[in-house]
Amino acid sequence: MMKWILFAGAAVVVATPACAQDIKFKPLLEARLRMENVEQTGLATDESTAVTLRVRAGGIITRKRVSALFEAQGVLALDDHYYDGLHGAATRPLIADPENVAIHRAQLQYKDKDITVTAGRQRISLDDDRFVDAALFRQSAQTFDAVRVEWTPIPKLKADVTYAWSVRTVWGIEGTGARQRAVSGDNVFANLSYTTPIGTVTGYAYLVDQDEAAVQNFRLSNQTYGAKFAGSQTLAPKVKLNYQLSFARQTNYHRNPNSYSASYYLVDGMLEAREFRLGGGYEVLGADNGVAFTSFQMPVGSGFRWRGWAGKFVPDPADGVRDVYGTVGYVAPTLGKLKAVTLQATWHSFRSDRMDRPYGTELDLLGSAKLGRYTVSARYAGYESAGFATDTHKLWLQLDWAF
Repeated sequence: MMKWILFAGAAVVVATPACAQDIKFKPLLEARLRMENVEQTGLATDESTAVTLRVRAGGIITRKRVSALFEAQGVLALDDHYYDGLHGAATRPLIADPENVAIHRAQLQYKDKDITVTAGRQRISLDDDRFVDAALFRQSAQTFDAVRVEWTPIPKLKADVTYAWSVRTVWGIEGTGARQRAVSGDNVFANLSYTTPIGTVTGYAYLVDQDEAAVQNFRLSNQTYGAKFAGSQTLAPKVKLNYQLSFARQTNYHRNPNSYSASYYLVDGMLEAREFRLGGGYEVLGADNGVAFTSFQMPVGSGFRWRGWAGKFVPDPADGVRDVYGTVGYVAPTLGKLKAVTLQATWHSFRSDRMDRPYGTELDLLGSAKLGRYTVSARYAGYESAGFATDTHKLWLQLDWAF
């Protein structure tokens, strides 16, 4: 399939001279330099430090409604005193950024007024990245070999359906065992949403088929059906309230040897007053009977953005997770020469869903700003265990550049 997509992309490049004036080319070029330091108790060596450089390069060729996109990437470890999940000593904390060279994206797209069809290796993010995510925080990220159709048959109604036959993981070309380079399977991601004056109502179905015995013996295959309501209301000039409610039910799917049923709940709100933010929420990933992988799982969702940046709940523990969180922040479009200035602090209190036991607390801090083509950011995550996992502290210093 990928060979045919690349061939079709080449065909666009060598279009006849008569059509040359209709062809547009946009280069894609970006780089990211990052230092990640992890301190984690309970290991023989309780600290890892990784300095990695990622470069992506490619381009988009467009002619009328059809475009071809190709993007390659490389990840280089400048300081490899860490365990990347594939190399190094597992006695050190894990930093999931192994060296890698790969085709990041290779896709064809048809885009009209009411419909967009994308085929090939592509990024897909759905439902705030919780259920389906491109994992853009990791250096190699996650992509899908898939066909995706986004259709708006009438105003305010949108259908978004994807069939993905391979998940290209963050582990890269040397991925193996439970951390494979790619996980095959018949995955279906479907959304149907309708926008109202007070928010958007979305029904969703996610059928995740992790059809590789080495990946937890098929136990991450699941089917999830749910609904979400999300919207915002202006309360006063430059004052806005954002809100979100979601519920889902998950059961085993395809070759999963477990038989289970677990629920998901989310209540979330954020008040924006000029540049200031104040929000909070309650998220529950339910459990069934306390057996491993019979709690609510999101195997192709975000492993970083939600439930704390320290990553202590990936995969979801057997007794599930209840996360009560609060956020304060400051977001300024401009501040002197700086753009998109962001300061944010989020506090989490984690407990088990089954038996209601304390897990621990976490504080996440973020500061970032953009200057020209550069974005500088610093992050910190501090997880304090109350009986689950171990104390973990992470620090990221990052410089991004995009053409």
